[in-house]
Amino acid sequence: MQYLKTYLKTISERGNVRLAESIAKTADDVGNQYIRNFSFCSHEIGLLFGNVQSGKTGQMFGIICKAADLGFPAFVLMTTDNVVLQQQTLDRVKADLSGFCICGENDSGLFIQNSLMKPTIVVLKKNVRILRLWANVFASTGFMKGNPLFIVDDEADAASLNTLVNRGRQSSINKHLDSIKNGSSSSIYLQVTGTPQAVLLQTKASGWHPYFTYYFEPGNGYLGGDFFFPKNEKAECISYLETISNPERAVVLHHLAASSQILASGGQVCNCLLHPSVRQAVHSRYEKAVKDELAWCCSHIDGEFKSELEKEYASQTPQKDQKVPFEQVYSTARSFLETNAVKVLVMNGKNDIASEEYSSGSNIVIGGNTLGRGVTFPSLHTIYYTRTSKKPQADTMWQHSRMFGYDRDPGMMRVYIDEPLYKLFADINATNNSIISQIESGTEHIKIYYPQGLNPTRANVLDNQKVFMLSGGANYYPFDPENDSIEALDRLLAPFSDTEPTYQVNLRLMKEIFSHITSGEDFEIKSFVSVLDTILSETPSAQGILIVRRGRDVAKGTGALLSPNDWNLGGSFTNQVVLTMYKVTGRKGWNGRELWVPNIKLPNNVVYYDVKDTEETEV
Repeated sequence: MQYLKTYLKTISERGNVRLAESIAKTADDVGNQYIRNFSFCSHEIGLLFGNVQSGKTGQMFGIICKAADLGFPAFVLMTTDNVVLQQQTLDRVKADLSGFCICGENDSGLFIQNSLMKPTIVVLKKNVRILRLWANVFASTGFMKGNPLFIVDDEADAASLNTLVNRGRQSSINKHLDSIKNGSSSSIYLQVTGTPQAVLLQTKASGWHPYFTYYFEPGNGYLGGDFFFPKNEKAECISYLETISNPERAVVLHHLAASSQILASGGQVCNCLLHPSVRQAVHSRYEKAVKDELAWCCSHIDGEFKSELEKEYASQTPQKDQKVPFEQVYSTARSFLETNAVKVLVMNGKNDIASEEYSSGSNIVIGGNTLGRGVTFPSLHTIYYTRTSKKPQADTMWQHSRMFGYDRDPGMMRVYIDEPLYKLFADINATNNSIISQIESGTEHIKIYYPQGLNPTRANVLDNQKVFMLSGGANYYPFDPENDSIEALDRLLAPFSDTEPTYQVNLRLMKEIFSHITSGEDFEIKSFVSVLDTILSETPSAQGILIVRRGRDVAKGTGALLSPNDWNLGGSFTNQVVLTMYKVTGRKGWNGRELWVPNIKLPNNVVYYDVKDTEETEV
């Protein structure tokens, strides 16, 4: 049976031809590049990276089918520790994939009975009890001792990584995943996520750093980071809270206008999302505020409400449906209010809300952490985002951005957010785009960077003995450098005179200079070169500043290499890489010989994260 061909036919027959084409490309690329030549005697880790809510499930299914076509007989598909999500995933596997033996968490008997006669997919949630049970099932049957296992870990950066790495121990879920993976004769472990920061900052020695990374592009109609957070400008759909006197009323009015337009045009649902802090008391406060605003609308329905609704109506430019007349929008909104048809739902640890409750009609959802991974809000067109943190984490913030998706009308979107928080999201989007650029350009060491104060991920999954930071604006130079060929450096730097203060140069020249310099662990040259690669992957012709000085009688180990004038000169360039090359006389240390010594300063207010591995520096 041709599993991939059958799955693609299923998708196409549902009318999703372009989705089928996207899945086919991903499956063929991953299959031909990384699965076809699998040795069947090793354990390999890979990363499938896609935008949040851009259709990763279909891509995962395509890769599973391709792997089955290439000889893998057993698959484990893992979801986050959520009963509803695990069941939804199991149901979707059964509906979409033909020819497999499909097992849920309680189907060990079916797994044993099938004996891998048909390729088997076991759908599990990342729960200690469940993983321990299936590790024992795999071990006791003996099937996996002579067979490869293909593991697909959805949201692999959540729960799977070792949260006790800095205590010298292994967290329970991570340990059981190791047991499942290593209990087979060989395996491919495919990590899947829209926020790969934690995964990319694992060491190779940990066993969880990906050996290969594949990025799949979202399909047509997807609204993602570049729509909401475009480079160097504010998106039209963004409203800063600082400019609004009554944001709760503005949110309710926009939602009523959007709901009326969408449902009057034949749509089934329109959702609004309020994302305040994690505290339940705050959720209750916003719930009351929203209900008060709905009551205000109802009590002013023929007067001020109508005029305010008309302002909202005028600002909307629907692109998926023809704009309905205002009187029809007003009539629909009036009906919502008079029949109490707008549902206000609170989602948190205290209130469990099923997805069916916001799958139709007009709904306003309020919540905290439960609005994160795996939760999808259809036709979400109004977002009120007030949540912030003293130590914000990029991956958590991005996963809680439920605004992304395919079923949004760009002309109906509105995000209410304060300006500093918008800037944080824009910075996260810029780094996501940088990661994508590095993957697509084939950069070997993917570099992650953020502004100071924004952390890439939670600290407990990063080895603090191996992960370190390169801070922009700081001057770095090696204590004990070597030149593999001072003559080659002389030739490279010959066009640059000491009498000129600075030169503008291509960053590729800086890479060539670094290729002739070696140093100890105090100055990781590979790390700085990978920073240059990161910038070049985004801007292939990127420029920097070069300062060249010869005959410098600088003493080794004095704590500062640069003269005060050169220090201030380099510091005046805040948004560029500055490389200062000193040719020291060697009379004050430096092994008594002339030597070229580099000093590099990265762009200000940016922190680059690096991983120092036992084998080599990996990021």
